[in-house]
Parts: sequence; structure tokens; C-alpha cells
Amino acid sequence: MQSQKNFTPTFSFELFPPQTPEGVSKLRSTREQLAQLNPKFFSVTFGAGGSTRDRTLETVLEIQAEGLVAAPHLSCIGSTQENIRAILEKYRDNGIRRIVALRGDLPSGMAQPGEFRYANELVSFVRKEFGDTFHIEIAAYPEYHPQCKSPQEDLINFKRKAEAGADSALTQYFYNAEAYFHFVDSCEKIGMKIPIVPGVMPINKFVQLVRFSDACGAEIPRWIRKKLAAYGDDADSIHAFGLDVVTDLCERLLDAGAPGLHFYTMNSAELTTAIWRRLGI
Repeated sequence: MQSQKNFTPTFSFELFPPQTPEGVSKLRSTREQLAQLNPKFFSVTFGAGGSTRDRTLETVLEIQAEGLVAAPHLSCIGSTQENIRAILEKYRDNGIRRIVALRGDLPSGMAQPGEFRYANELVSFVRKEFGDTFHIEIAAYPEYHPQCKSPQEDLINFKRKAEAGADSALTQYFYNAEAYFHFVDSCEKIGMKIPIVPGVMPINKFVQLVRFSDACGAEIPRWIRKKLAAYGDDADSIHAFGLDVVTDLCERLLDAGAPGLHFYTMNSAELTTAIWRRLGI
């Protein structure tokens, strides 16, 4: 963890572009509450194959207009160089200076990945076309990408992305601090020195958490899963237990030298704010 102690901690929040007018209104309220915590930036997700391209753009422009820093996700799978260039030009011209460069998922029904196959190719393209215009975040997987053949292959892929020109990384969420510590130590052994900010998922709904975790490969430790399942539909108990678990995880990470935290807010401010205050950030 020594490499991570050299960086000033960065705290940020992830949002997703709403689909309805009601969602837009709710997100504005959420953002207003979270903005009071003075995060470094708000990242905004980007659907498979650019399926939320317009809504992502609308959301990040609104964030920028509020005087906050927006970092749109940009997934390259199913895209062309021309398409990616046009998106980045739009971001640049509107004052966006931070992006999260991802491979992304192949949209349903699409057989070919397009001109980009991997995230390192996207990072290289951004650097070639736009120089140092953008601060580039990449994704990291402390518990390894669900599609990787081996932990070593996943580590090599991560290094390839970083060396293509990434400035820092945000991890998939996890509940096992040891997985993050081991991942960072493995990165240090192969000479990697970029900040690797751990992703944090507050625990809201158990069924939703299980669905997300099974899809992205994030492990819910058995003792946590059993405890949450035992609460059934008791939302108050789930929230109280979740706040204790996630706050303790964050404390361990920060005490060990993690360079900040990236909260997956699910467009809700309540649980993230409660953890933030418990941590005294």
C-alpha cells in the first residue's frame, strides 16, 4: 500500500443518467445534497454501446453548469473512432476535463465489438487525439474481472490500460478489504504507481445488491449475505447493519492509505451522506 500513500485522497460520487422527468428531478435533489459534501467530481455512467449517450451528455452538462466537476463514463465497445472522437470533442468544448474510460458491454443483439476491443485501445486513442486535455480514469477489479481467465491476466490487462495513458483508477465495489490490499500490492510489485481509488457501494436493498454483485463479479462475504438475508423486508435493520459494515470497511481502507473513496450512490444521497459523516471526511 506504500504507493497509494503518496497521493492526496480524492472523494467522488457516481450517478447514472435518469430516464424520466421524475428521475431528473430526483437526481437534481440528490446532487444538491451530495454537492454539500464537496466531492472532487461526479462520474456519470454510459450505457452499453452508448445507449445513454444523450442522457449522459445532458447530465454532465447540467452538473458543469452548477459549478461542479463532471466525469462522464465513456465505453468503447460497439463504437467507432469517429463516434468516440465526436463525443470527446463535445465534452472538450463544454469544459469537461475528466473522463472514465471503459471497455463496456456489447449491446444485446450486436455481434461485433466495433473498432475498439479493449479499454487500453480507448485510452491510447484519447491520448493520441486529445493529448493531455482529459484526466483519464480507468476501471480496476480487486476481485478480478468476471471475464478474465486468470488473476495474472487481469493484472496485466490493468497495467496495459494504465501504461496507455491513464492518470488514475476507480475500482469495482467490494466488501473484502484484503482483496483491495492484495490487488494494490500486486500492482506495486510490477511497478505500477497510479492512484487506485476503492469503490464503495452503500447497502440499500439486499435483493438489488445480490443482483448487481452476481452480474459484476463482486463478492458479498457469506457472513454479510446471511445477515442481510435474515432481515427479510426490514429495511431499517438492513440500512443500520449496512452502514456499520461499509463504514468499517471505509475506515480500514483510509487508515491503510487508500487514496480516497468513490461512492456508487445509485442516485440516492441518504446512505452515502450517512457514511461520509460517520467517517468525518
